[in-house]
Amino acid sequence: MLANSSINTDKGAITMSKWAGYLTEQRPRFLNEMLDFLRIPSISSLPEHATDVQHAADWVAARMTAAGIEGVRLLPTGGHPVVYGEWLHAPGKPTVMIYGHFDTQPVDPLHLWSRPPFEPAIEDGKVYARGASDDKGNMLVPILAAEALLKTEGALPLNVKFFFEGQEEIGSPQLPEFVAKHKELLACDFVISADGGQYAEDQPNLTVASKGLCALQIDVKGARTDLHSGGHGGAIQNPLHALVRLLDSMRSPDGTIMVAGFYDTVRPLTADDKQKIAAVPFSEAAYAAGLGIDEVFGEPGYTTRERNWGRPTLELNGIWGGFQGEGVKTVLPNEAHAKITCRLVADQDPHEVSSLIEAHVAKHAPRGVKVTVRRLNGKAKPYLVPADHPGNRAAHEVLTDVYGKEPFYTRTGGTIPVCELFLTNLNAYTVSFAFGLNDENVHAPDEFFRLSSWERGQTAYCKLLERLGR
Repeated sequence: MLANSSINTDKGAITMSKWAGYLTEQRPRFLNEMLDFLRIPSISSLPEHATDVQHAADWVAARMTAAGIEGVRLLPTGGHPVVYGEWLHAPGKPTVMIYGHFDTQPVDPLHLWSRPPFEPAIEDGKVYARGASDDKGNMLVPILAAEALLKTEGALPLNVKFFFEGQEEIGSPQLPEFVAKHKELLACDFVISADGGQYAEDQPNLTVASKGLCALQIDVKGARTDLHSGGHGGAIQNPLHALVRLLDSMRSPDGTIMVAGFYDTVRPLTADDKQKIAAVPFSEAAYAAGLGIDEVFGEPGYTTRERNWGRPTLELNGIWGGFQGEGVKTVLPNEAHAKITCRLVADQDPHEVSSLIEAHVAKHAPRGVKVTVRRLNGKAKPYLVPADHPGNRAAHEVLTDVYGKEPFYTRTGGTIPVCELFLTNLNAYTVSFAFGLNDENVHAPDEFFRLSSWERGQTAYCKLLERLGR
């Protein structure tokens, strides 16, 4: 495995090379190729676009081969395919695997787009299309960087594998089994993810953690049918009342989660963790105002960012039952339902947390109704990479060189299952190295990608690969 000493961290070690001129010369061709890529409606969630996802996979494979990447092939998964390639001619050097995805989100609502989502348009230095930022524009960047190095230097500075999938936007359902089956093929020192972004146009960042996830549904059943509230009110348990009492037992009024054992395995935030989080600019007042709320709320003893990035949550996502139409219907409903998701942090396990919630429900279920809990799809383990991981240290130096300032160390309250998947199966951490920005309407109408970020990313990837190969 990669030792810390195998990466030179001396300041100023990175130098420009012939690849820089190649990137400039080929920029018009590269841009046209990206536009061709963006025209493919590779929506992985819609069965009618399955052939388009396959078309995108074929396009990626052909583009990797043209770049000089070897062993390129499409690998079946039982769902949308994986495109794999490699360049392994650097004995004694580390091996990294570059990850990205070529599938996209659906385009609905279509009427909110200013232009057709799969007819890319360039305006004001931005390319507008579904998938431009997430993740086609970003995942094309390392392929172009590899081509520039191979065409000008004749080799890559270290061993590189490429892993591009076509099912990320649907949760990569076949990937756990696929990665476990192909451990030898995918073996590497660490992974570099081309799916992600930077903090701002002029401020880099390194994402070091994402939250895990578990999801459950609670169903409360009462009488066989809905009943007249006058005829039966006060005589039997109301499933809606029972559900509300049960849900209220899970959190205290101040936001602390009351499920026994919920916090037992949570890895505490260290002083260094808190310092890095505090270094990222944040205005609580502006945050609240932007959301249209009077004040923030959450677990005591932590800042808003610490709660959002480094503490677990238990949230109600939906609750329903009974009459919800206009006017009044004097009904005593016979059932009530709620959906819950928990965002988990380092060392929490989604199966264990689900079991804790099930035990809480069994203990606190009100009398007079039948309460059941169903585990829903969507579980994922949390992910945390050490801030001083060799890949992060190299990325830190390259980003500082490219942006002229040091990166922030950020976390996300969202979930990125593939990072933990690689860590569990390959014993390989994932370093985030991508160039999208938060305002680029990812998953929304009028998605776009800044061409300046796209070009900067090509330079940064060349520098990173050179840096890691020293």
